[in-house]
Amino acid sequence: MSATAPAAHALTPDDIQWIPSSILQTTSPAELFSRPAPLTVDYGCGEGAFILAMAEQHPERNFLATERLVGRVEKVCKHAARAGLKNLRVLRLENLYTARFILPPESVTTSYVSFPDPWPKRAHQSRRLVQPEFLSAVRATLVPGGELRLKTDDLPYFTWMEKVIAESTGWERHPWPEDEPLPLTNFEARFLAQGLPIHKTVLRKVG
Repeated sequence: MSATAPAAHALTPDDIQWIPSSILQTTSPAELFSRPAPLTVDYGCGEGAFILAMAEQHPERNFLATERLVGRVEKVCKHAARAGLKNLRVLRLENLYTARFILPPESVTTSYVSFPDPWPKRAHQSRRLVQPEFLSAVRATLVPGGELRLKTDDLPYFTWMEKVIAESTGWERHPWPEDEPLPLTNFEARFLAQGLPIHKTVLRKVG
């Protein structure tokens, strides 16, 4: 009589939430995922509609989402575990710190920043995510030819982004790939339903 095969391990939220062994040194790709695969990073995933759909649609890729709010992290991890998404990890850590100190150099194929907080008051604009140091840190994590894709509904913030991009080096700017259908974030679905314009651009690493 043949032995009964062991039951497959059911994913739990703890399997999805990634806690680095140290936040004082760069991680290794193997610590994130047991298998090598192209890595996509979603900085500030919110409630996770976009990254959950991406991970489900592309099982051949690995995905890392960052989010600071505990409730959102727990929600995304629960949904990912329930869907059996072994190719998704969620990290509760600040975005710039993740890019600058945690992710290995030239380890990411595509990064997304979708509808970041616009911090509209002039006194708060230094808190905006898209700053020269953030672009520099993200660029270091990207493979040659890797992309950073930016999207916002806030025109003043997009104008700010364009100024920061113009002052940064090592990028080529490209139009958003409209022929590549992508899942919507919760914010994007809401804005499109209201007929609001979405401002977006792609930065490709060069040099």
